Amino acid sequence: MSSTMTSPSGRILHHRASRNTTPHEDAEPKVVRVQRKKEQRLAENRDCLKDANIQAFLKAIAEAEGGDYDFLYGAIKGRKKDPWRFTDFSTHPGPGYHGSTAAGMYQITKDTWRDHGVNAMGLTDFKPETQDLIAIEMLRSIDVIDKIKAGEITDSMAPAARKWAALPEGPGKGNHYPPQRYVSYEHFVQAYKSFGGTVK
Repeated sequence: MSSTMTSPSGRILHHRASRNTTPHEDAEPKVVRVQRKKEQRLAENRDCLKDANIQAFLKAIAEAEGGDYDFLYGAIKGRKKDPWRFTDFSTHPGPGYHGSTAAGMYQITKDTWRDHGVNAMGLTDFKPETQDLIAIEMLRSIDVIDKIKAGEITDSMAPAARKWAALPEGPGKGNHYPPQRYVSYEHFVQAYKSFGGTVK
């Protein structure tokens, strides 16, 4: 729709109606989609946790890292009245010795907890199951979860060693982050088998 009018100088001016704009998409459907995606990821990871090989691999990681569910960085197994332990599992416990935020069974840093727990699955606590699920999410993020299920441990080690400093990159290899302490490949596989894992 348009109309005309004349300016004082006699020039004809044209007025056109403003173009209609499409309103922005409601933000709520996007929030719902993100929430469903997190819930689906959480359910998938809980299913992974039932797999015997994955359970064994997680326990072997924990054995190599020397962690426990209530460990801050600096805690030592067997030490009485260890100052580097925590009791509040409602959220990530924060820094331990020398300010490192590596904590729990798998020495999960606060950034990793946020990325793989909060953002990926909507988990905001640091309970034992949450720690297990975050470790599974970490393994999924490096595309080795199906290899572990199939018992292809050798092919899983190099990617996993980039996530956990105590792991070797494979047979006859060191870890990815020297000079940090690590276990040998043979030691890792022996622990993995002792926890019920199978090797293809």
